Amino acid sequence: MADRREERPVRTDRPDAVKASGDRGLPTLAEVLESPALAAGAPEILVGGAALSAPVRWVHVSDSPGVARLLEGGELLLTTGSAWPEEPADLRALVAEFVRAGLVGIVIELGAHYRYVPAVVVAAAATAALPLIALHREIKFVSVTEQVHRRIIDDQTAALRARDEVRTLFTSLALRGAPADYVVERLARTLRAPVVLESLAHELIVVDLADADPAVLDDWQERSRRSRNDGDDGRSIVPVEARGIRWATLVALAGPGHPAGRRAVLEQGATALALGRLADPDGDDWARLGRRRLMDALLGGRYGSAEEVVALLGAAGIDLPGVALFGLAAAEATAADLEAAAVDLGGRAICGTPRSSSERAAGWMPILLAVPATTTFAGAAAERFRARLSRDGSTARLSVGPRVEATSAETAVPRLLDSLAQALDLAEVGELPDGEVHWVVRHPLVRFVSSLRGDHRLLEHGEDLLAPVLAAAPARRRDLLAALSAMVAHPGNRTAAAAAAHVSRSVFYQRLDLAERVLGVDLDDGEVLAALHLALVVHRAHRSPGRPASL
Repeated sequence: MADRREERPVRTDRPDAVKASGDRGLPTLAEVLESPALAAGAPEILVGGAALSAPVRWVHVSDSPGVARLLEGGELLLTTGSAWPEEPADLRALVAEFVRAGLVGIVIELGAHYRYVPAVVVAAAATAALPLIALHREIKFVSVTEQVHRRIIDDQTAALRARDEVRTLFTSLALRGAPADYVVERLARTLRAPVVLESLAHELIVVDLADADPAVLDDWQERSRRSRNDGDDGRSIVPVEARGIRWATLVALAGPGHPAGRRAVLEQGATALALGRLADPDGDDWARLGRRRLMDALLGGRYGSAEEVVALLGAAGIDLPGVALFGLAAAEATAADLEAAAVDLGGRAICGTPRSSSERAAGWMPILLAVPATTTFAGAAAERFRARLSRDGSTARLSVGPRVEATSAETAVPRLLDSLAQALDLAEVGELPDGEVHWVVRHPLVRFVSSLRGDHRLLEHGEDLLAPVLAAAPARRRDLLAALSAMVAHPGNRTAAAAAAHVSRSVFYQRLDLAERVLGVDLDDGEVLAALHLALVVHRAHRSPGRPASL
């Protein structure tokens, strides 16, 4: 058997990329022992256990007893021990030096010097939990170093490439001014794990579940306060901060590893978010952005189950048990004022994106209002709520859907979405006057049309009955439709109808006479008025742009 005795210590330097990379992607000692070159030596694990899971950062070959001073930590030592001391005390001291140097393990090839590993070495290694492996057959140490180092270098090259790709992605997002919710979405997609952007008070701002169970958001604030350290429950935590200002925290929940390192990916996302915040310090509040995204997802049907909705609402501060829910639509009001008005009621409001309207540029904002179940949101209380929204000379308009008791997810969620849809329907179809609270329950015809919006027969009725008016020139069409709408809104009171149409009584009567001739009907006939009322509601429902998805 060849003599492996060295004339002088040999130092093997590791590449800087490996030294600086940390332990990401490095092979474990157990994996190295399974490599073909090392397995050929019939390895016997004399001391192992949990320490076999330690990452191997490099492989060093030396028989010198002074090799410890050349090590940097994380190395696996391959040796025959031919130059090791003979005295038991010196062997124990040598093992202690290896431990202080940070070796992850010692592999001793038997035969060239030792027929068996000295008991004192085994005992010292066991005491220090330093893995010790004996090889019963001669192998080429160079083959081991080549295989392990190739694996390390390849892994680190892949990690460097992955980090570069991640850096390019999130730098691009920052330069384009991508919104916070999209940055979080890309983080979740990259990490293949749920990612949460939370406020400093641990309130959920934006979340992307990445197809995970929504139960991961249960009791989010309390669990987030307890899990303050990176690594708790498999999570990675990175602050979103710049120039000494911290705005929020990014949390990636447990998930698969990433070649670039989970924390490195999260840090790139945090940088993109911080740059976006610096670029637009007066932009929409992040917490409000997250709630708006949640509302838009609910209205668009972008959720998996009622349980997921309950989890998302809970993370946004609305726990369904013990509350009453209302779907609202508001115009001439800000999200900040709506949220403040809800707090005055002891409740919480989540505001969505205002929907464009052909009649009013501002559009109608969908709102989910949650108040304590004992709170009465009606009459004077609702009017005070609306008045709280009016400022700077504006007069807020409010449409209120049916009350929903949050008894269970299975019943509350669909009824809540229906309440929201009905509130928007009334707001967009009902042509509501300013300065009032309008209740869906008081507009049964709008509710009827809303429930049958997909029925082609209803649409055909409206188009057929109004066809002569709709075929008129644009100016005449607008006048006739306005006169008919005022007429059906005030049946039997043409004075009030003329006032609602904002024209004199003589002009109003002239337009009604023209409408009768164009349509070929008698507007004093109650059945005709009922059919026209239905046709006008259907027409307004189908002309309004930006309708929500069917709920």
